Amino acid sequence: MKFPQSGRAPAELLSQLQATKGQDVPWQEGKVFAYVYDAGPEAMQLLGDAFTLYMTENGLDPTSFPSCMVLEKEVIAMAMDLVNADPNGTGTFTGGGTESILLSLKTARDHARDQKPHIKQPEIVLPVTAHAAFFKACQYFDLTPVTVEVDDNFRAIPEKMDAAITDNTILMVGSAPSYAHGAIDPIEAMGQVALKHDILFHVDCCVGGMYLPFAKQLGYDIPNFDMGVPGVTQLSMDFHKWGYAAKGASCVLYNDANLRRYQIFSHSNWTGYTVINPGVTSTKSGGPVAACWAILNHLGLEGYHRLVDASQKATQKLLNALEGIPGLRAMGDPKTNLIALEATDFNIFPLADEMKERGWYIQPQFSYANSAENLHLSIGYHNVEQMDAFIADLTELTAKVRQQQQSVEATPLPEAILAMLEDATPATLGQLAGVLGIDPANPPERMEEINILLNNISADSREVLLGEFVNQLYMPA
Repeated sequence: MKFPQSGRAPAELLSQLQATKGQDVPWQEGKVFAYVYDAGPEAMQLLGDAFTLYMTENGLDPTSFPSCMVLEKEVIAMAMDLVNADPNGTGTFTGGGTESILLSLKTARDHARDQKPHIKQPEIVLPVTAHAAFFKACQYFDLTPVTVEVDDNFRAIPEKMDAAITDNTILMVGSAPSYAHGAIDPIEAMGQVALKHDILFHVDCCVGGMYLPFAKQLGYDIPNFDMGVPGVTQLSMDFHKWGYAAKGASCVLYNDANLRRYQIFSHSNWTGYTVINPGVTSTKSGGPVAACWAILNHLGLEGYHRLVDASQKATQKLLNALEGIPGLRAMGDPKTNLIALEATDFNIFPLADEMKERGWYIQPQFSYANSAENLHLSIGYHNVEQMDAFIADLTELTAKVRQQQQSVEATPLPEAILAMLEDATPATLGQLAGVLGIDPANPPERMEEINILLNNISADSREVLLGEFVNQLYMPA
């Protein structure tokens, strides 16, 4: 596409944008179980209005745009209250959970450089269920991730976390809950491990921070998980998930305000103005924090209780229904609205394709460690009214897929392809595309064949192939 020679009318451009959106998953129908968080039309309107009001304001300079700073401080104060942070603590509003996690690990690294200078190769101890953002942070900041196995319910094992800690450990990680299975790690026991070794302890509440507190207040079986637990030093939580804020809105919180000093970047050794950044970015629109502030105040405790209670009841309805769907079950012991569906006697990936043809989007997850391949569901308020229809289609299509697989013998993957993928390089993707007859820039509608293939190779090879796939996907037309 060439740079336009002349301008076009706004109406024409908006029409084209609307048409382009038609390629996306139909989240407005409540049939998407990932990526989208919708609290209803009134909330959506408020988010749009508040975001637009602050779209141009720049949070980079609080002396020029003090209103952005005021809104951020109020949002952080509400978040700290919600997760029982120390009154002397503090936090930073960020653009997403990954940025929050990056900042937390950067803080831990620089804190160790100052307080424990003998550590030359800092390590992060984390369960194998921890979010990929922690590994991204380790790669960015030259930290060594030390992964630890989890139990059959996908929860961290405190004794094994304890055993993995060395003189080089600067931070331990727990999840509340972990994304893949909705498992809440034993944060209280892990806090005692952190205290024993005098290390920092980050609780990843990105997906749970705006859900678990309300579920606990409503009387659901939620263990202690937040910043009120002894040993917890920092916590990440997203507002743009179950806080139903506009993307991107997250935060990283610290029980000790002095710890945040290690997070801040300040640079005056150049010819321009002194750059001081609490977060990763410099320029940042005031839109996300304004929209976040607006939705928190609009819904309040009563509103979030209503949304969480409805989501919990819809989740329980699905769990009850699974008892009557042969061949399908929930993995682990989920306490909240994150569910992983596992097939007991058939290949589950075709089920995702069949459901997609009915308009449902559910997220395939590959096998790794003690977790079998599965389909992930994040069940929110926007899915509640669709749950009966979802269960009906899931029941019907599970039976269909099982019957098809039982009547037709599965064809084993060709050894030549598996050998090709054993030590994949970026060039392997082109070779694989040629063998399968697919165009990496235009994936097929049904992903069954590709998902089965990826599930049968090493995680390292998957990373290489999918990294190159995204690289090619974003190549200019």
